[in-house]
Amino acid sequence: MVRFQLLGPVQFVADGAVLPAIAPRHRAVLAYLLLNAGRVISIDRLIEAMWGYDQPDTARSQVHASITAIRKALRAAGDGDLLETRAGGYVVNPAQGQVDTQEFTELVTLGDLRGALALWNGEALEDVNAHYVTGARDLWNDRRLTACERLAEAELAAGRHAELLDDLAAQVAAHPIREKLNAHLVLALHRSGRQADALAVARAYRTALADEQGLDPGHAFAELERAVLNDDPSLRLAEPAETAEPAPPVQPAPKRTFLPYDIPDFSGRTAELDRLADEQEAALVTIDGMAGIGKTTLAVHVAHRLAERYPDGRLFLDLQAHTAGRTPVEPSAALEALLRQLGVPAELIPATPVERGALWRAELAGRRVLVVLDNALDADQVRPLLPGGADTLVLVTSRRRLVGLEGARALSVEVLGERDAAELFGRIVGERAANEPDAVREVLELCGHLPLAIRISAARLQHRPRWTVAYLAGKLRDQRRLLDGVSAAFSISYEQLHEDEQRMFRLLGLVPGRDIDANGAAALAGIPEDEAEELLESLLDAHMLLQLEPGRYTFHDLLREHARSLGADDGAILQLLVYYLHRSRAAMDRLFPDSVVQREGIPQPQSPIPPIRDADEALTWLDAERSNIIVTALHGPEVCLGYMGLALRPYLDRQAHHDDALTLHHLILRRSRKLGSGFDAQALTDLSWTYWRLGRYEQAEEHANQALEACEQPQEEARALLTLGNVAQRRRQDEQAEQHLKRALDLTRVGGDRWGEAHVLGYLALVLDRAGRPEEARRHLDVALALHRKLGNPGGEALVLNHLGVVLRHQGRLDQARTRHEEAAALYRKLGNATDEATALNGLAEAAGDPARAVEEHTAALALADASRNRPEQARAHDGLARAHLKLGHSGQAREHGRLALDLYGELGVPEADDVRALLDHAG
Repeated sequence: MVRFQLLGPVQFVADGAVLPAIAPRHRAVLAYLLLNAGRVISIDRLIEAMWGYDQPDTARSQVHASITAIRKALRAAGDGDLLETRAGGYVVNPAQGQVDTQEFTELVTLGDLRGALALWNGEALEDVNAHYVTGARDLWNDRRLTACERLAEAELAAGRHAELLDDLAAQVAAHPIREKLNAHLVLALHRSGRQADALAVARAYRTALADEQGLDPGHAFAELERAVLNDDPSLRLAEPAETAEPAPPVQPAPKRTFLPYDIPDFSGRTAELDRLADEQEAALVTIDGMAGIGKTTLAVHVAHRLAERYPDGRLFLDLQAHTAGRTPVEPSAALEALLRQLGVPAELIPATPVERGALWRAELAGRRVLVVLDNALDADQVRPLLPGGADTLVLVTSRRRLVGLEGARALSVEVLGERDAAELFGRIVGERAANEPDAVREVLELCGHLPLAIRISAARLQHRPRWTVAYLAGKLRDQRRLLDGVSAAFSISYEQLHEDEQRMFRLLGLVPGRDIDANGAAALAGIPEDEAEELLESLLDAHMLLQLEPGRYTFHDLLREHARSLGADDGAILQLLVYYLHRSRAAMDRLFPDSVVQREGIPQPQSPIPPIRDADEALTWLDAERSNIIVTALHGPEVCLGYMGLALRPYLDRQAHHDDALTLHHLILRRSRKLGSGFDAQALTDLSWTYWRLGRYEQAEEHANQALEACEQPQEEARALLTLGNVAQRRRQDEQAEQHLKRALDLTRVGGDRWGEAHVLGYLALVLDRAGRPEEARRHLDVALALHRKLGNPGGEALVLNHLGVVLRHQGRLDQARTRHEEAAALYRKLGNATDEATALNGLAEAAGDPARAVEEHTAALALADASRNRPEQARAHDGLARAHLKLGHSGQAREHGRLALDLYGELGVPEADDVRALLDHAG
């Protein structure tokens, strides 16, 4: 009996084998009929389901073609009677157990939740695109989560909380505002003796819910959080009665599988498959070969074949070594991703690469796990990701031979042999290949037996029913270019495009960024957005583009190179950069309305820019485009970069994108000095401020002094003096700090810069407070707070509230100080500003008056400071933890945090290092 799988990639399965796939549109129609099994579906309803309101003129004929293709596939699978034509349309009547969605529902109803969840193989309708899919996928994914929640509830009731932790942590990481999942994880952690971790999860949920929906948790969650905080006995498991039945054996948790889809038409590679399948002793296998040779396809296919040998997890990570527009993944970031796949909660992942590597090896110890590391750069990128034992198999793919990996078994993949290449071509094309063997051989030679080229050529023939294989061979023969068959195959696909699609394809090849949306493509091509989107979708349908996330388009590596070889820049990248500038400004005006006046010097756009509705849309757009903007600035025209820095600096600062800020502002400085464009002072003050945020005080001071020499505007001079004042304040050079900040204050007042005045007052107050002038500090802060509120600047308001907390704490008014720090933290959290929220939480901990509470709050601050690489607040958190643990009698933990604080303070070059040395001497 044929089974239909919708809970993952849509596919047919017979006798345990996946049958050849039908075209994506046909699968979408079949999936819709199966989801509505037993109901007659009219052709009009099918058209609406496929395209919604944006229906092509050929919609009816396309649906008829899909029905014909589905019937043909069902007949070939031996189930030709499944699809029936009725007076009102079409209906499918599958038998019981024939469709996994129906089986899932039945198993859930019967209470077999594990069996129901085992049916899933990815997201519902994973490889299908149609109008109805988003809603259907969300519905079924929600049902899956509900089943997971019910299973977790049953496991908790049975006392199996420890076994649940990994899976619950992974589920919460994927669905951070799902209340029941968070509640189950909180309870499981509490029952496992991890009260602090349970409370950290509860706080993280509160934060995520407030940020995304502006809501507080429900009553039941709040009560659970209160009970955990108080260690309420009601949360403990009831003692089993003496006559109770023994607990059933613990069932294995659902397997953690992150492997990509294993294509059903995989062909050849018999020798390679046999060799890899027989690698019983090797813990590390490298697969190398040229681009397009099929390394990833082979690794994924092997991983699926070996999956049963590795029941504890099958992981996959793209290291992006040869992905255009992206930099290779750093080992530290790769370790974080792999630990998350293993189910380690985000808050338990350490900050440093060494600690992450140690945790990765510890998590793998005693487990049988298979790991695919795809697209590696070199041995240095891979080496930190290797496990410590032989129970884990690591498959690494790379365009380079990784000769530096000790103990690795290397497999170099060559082009397909004639038989294997013919088999691959025939599986895609069908009977036409069998009828023209000589033409098939010629096509394969022209494709260089390269799997990617074969697939593209075969797919083109498959969708051209009037073409013969010989005709395809003739087209390829006439278009031989660099890389032989690869370029020839790409050229044929390109020539099949309409002229406007060809132009868009060429222009996209010029784009330095990794991907683009319809608005960016419209600016690039100088056409309306709807026309650009239609062209992008046409290129997507023609397999000339990929869509890895909704609304964003990118290339396969080789197709990008081919497109780049065809294009010539006729000013398109300048148009794209100008679009990025004006859309960035529009986004910043939504995110930072208080500082609109600072961006008034940016020229107005000559043509309308797509509007940004609100701050959420602005942040989403900036997060999606940030790396594209930076790389386009680096490799694009030498224009408008100073304005780009002016537009983006508040966003890059608040969201802690300091590396991007340094890249952009250094670029602006170089270009300004080269072209004499007059942005030297702006770039230098931006660099000085960014270095100050990173705790790199010598560089901050150096660039601020250079800025003072270059400044012609009082506003930039005031900003440079503000940085110098802050650096001096951190070094406890209070007299010098006061001089710098008072000069900055005078300049802001002379220039009528109320925004700058408010900021300078807020920082000057800290200097005055430490100088023993708290009342003067309070007056400055009161004025600053009023100014920020009048300007509508919540970030500035939060800064002043935080500084008020510091002053109040020094006066011994701890309750009032905590209130101000809590208000500041809440504002920073609402703004998504983790960097400064860490500052507020450290202040909250310092005003705790209770070392246990201080440990909790400094720990939360440290997590945020680690995530945003805020070294001053990392040091401050470790310092506070050392002092709190010492008061609690935890001398070992006090010394550990003290040493970490000392190292950081030493790197920062600040006097707190001496304070910590004294603390460590006292702690012994």
